[in-house]
Amino acid sequence: MNVLERSKSYVEYGRKLVDSAVQGARAGEDKFLKEESPSPFLSGYAQQALGPAVLGACLGALGGCFANGQRSKGRILACGLLGGAVGFTAGVLWDSRHFTGSIASEAWKSIGKTRDEHWFERNPIDYA
Repeated sequence: MNVLERSKSYVEYGRKLVDSAVQGARAGEDKFLKEESPSPFLSGYAQQALGPAVLGACLGALGGCFANGQRSKGRILACGLLGGAVGFTAGVLWDSRHFTGSIASEAWKSIGKTRDEHWFERNPIDYA
């Protein structure tokens, strides 16, 4: 097998892995959301993330006050907004960890099946 054939084989295998990961992620999402619609989860995540967003905004504004001895209102506002965005994102990610865990788990299972199939293709077992 020359280099071109081998690289085509690796590219094809990579595509199979990506496709299986996407299919697994979709299966994990469907499995998690089978019980309820996604809108209550998303609105609940956003509401629960407001606390970390406020905390992040306060810490960002405080950091903007003491950074390099400059106390411009624009800098304080920008640091506060950035801190609030980081806090909100962290809050949503933390609250949705069971959802993302379900997606990641199913994607990993699907990738494992594809890897096993690939191994058996390359290493056939002769039971005779």
